Amino acid sequence: MFLKRALLVSCLALGTLFAQGNPKDDHIYDQVRLKLASDTNVNGGGIDVTVQDGVVTLKGKVTRDKQKQRAEKVAKKVKGVTKVINELHVQTP
Repeated sequence: MFLKRALLVSCLALGTLFAQGNPKDDHIYDQVRLKLASDTNVNGGGIDVTVQDGVVTLKGKVTRDKQKQRAEKVAKKVKGVTKVINELHVQTP
């Protein structure tokens, strides 16, 4: 009985681990979000970030074209990023 429970718990844990996605992409996501949030020109709170196989996609709204350009530049500098797709829209307040 104990062995069956242990096996079940192990299978569930492994399933959860594999369902979370690529650990490298998760790390890239964390680094991009951190750098966008800490950049005073970007103030990345309103920017959605997705990462798939090292390709970063930025979506959302910014108030100036300079923010859009800077966000892309910041994301490109993160180690492991192979490409940045910038779908940010400039929307004046």
